[in-house]
Amino acid sequence: MTTAAPRPLGVTSEVGLLRTVVLHRPGAELRRLTPRNNDQLLFDGVPWVARAQEEHDAFAAALTDRGVEVLYLDRLLAEVLTSPEAREELVAAAVDDPRLGATLTRAAAAHLADLAPEDLATALMAGLAHHELRGGRGLAYEVMDRHDFVVPPLPNLLFTRDSSVWVGDQVAITSLAMAARHRESTITRAIATHHPRFAGAEQLYDSSLEHLEGGDVLLLAPGVVAVGVGERTTPGGAERLARRVFARGLAHTVLVVPIAQERATMHLDTIATMVDVDAMVMYPAVADTLVAWTVTADTPPDDDDTTDLVVRGPEPFVVAAAEAMGIERLRVIDTGLDPVTAEREQWDDGNNTLALAPRLAVAYERNTVTNAALEAAGIEVVPIAGSELGSGRGGPRCMSCPVWRDPL
Repeated sequence: MTTAAPRPLGVTSEVGLLRTVVLHRPGAELRRLTPRNNDQLLFDGVPWVARAQEEHDAFAAALTDRGVEVLYLDRLLAEVLTSPEAREELVAAAVDDPRLGATLTRAAAAHLADLAPEDLATALMAGLAHHELRGGRGLAYEVMDRHDFVVPPLPNLLFTRDSSVWVGDQVAITSLAMAARHRESTITRAIATHHPRFAGAEQLYDSSLEHLEGGDVLLLAPGVVAVGVGERTTPGGAERLARRVFARGLAHTVLVVPIAQERATMHLDTIATMVDVDAMVMYPAVADTLVAWTVTADTPPDDDDTTDLVVRGPEPFVVAAAEAMGIERLRVIDTGLDPVTAEREQWDDGNNTLALAPRLAVAYERNTVTNAALEAAGIEVVPIAGSELGSGRGGPRCMSCPVWRDPL
């Protein structure tokens, strides 16, 4: 790694001009998906990897063409693996699996520790199959099928939003709820801790805490954070985050928003995302029923985890959001009045847009009704293909982790 001059870091809204983002180009980890394991690895199908890569390259090009700096997760990971401390941490996390037993754990750790940084990065992301392990031994090794995984792959790394999220100038390393995704946070934590690009950035949250995922965290405005609680993020995680952002002066209000505990609505950003300083695209089936509890600090906060909280509500989400944001009303852009079309486009991540600036958003091209509604509301849409990228249930926002946006 080379040490460069420090560059700005920090995000205070969903729509400030996007300067730098972390993406992960799909790779060998997606080639591990089969009809036998795709459900366990949280994909709804087996993607055509070459086409997924083409689509992702076009997504990245759409960002860079508009001046956004793209940092790739695999490159950041390979660079931090030149650090002995980072290598030790990540190898230990990869083999921390009760399935393996002590003998196979030692053999797998020795194999991984011997790899060059680029090869180790690939193994940590794409996994390590039984037949790929040099010197495998032990009872667990003997009874495994040669195609079983000693270290499982991480195909959901594609969705860089979930395992870390920036609030102000601090990064929350999140606590992912699904077992197939637990190791993703160890990778993002190692990058945030050891990579010189992020040197000195404080860590707001940790993967050992209550479940909290980045797709559930929306920075509605400077000082206002919305947190969805449902299938992935728990009320305890929202409460912990609220205490920490208050204690560190990163927010004055947290809106806690219950969402259905279903795969179609796994995160808050699957049903609503910001597209302007006062506008949100929202799934119409929930627009009239979505509520929020408004959480503030009782006294000037001075401690991360013991601050007394004041909880008010519930009230309609759009009302609570407008009040917290200090605006007259929050404009809601529906995805269409036809409930069948709206349901189809919500499933295809029509509500999961990535704002590049106020009134400029990236969206999947196939959601024609939603995109037309955005354009009619004055939002310029940058359309991208996503027929293969969407097989893991995620859109442009899910696939991006902003690390620097201009303040509004």
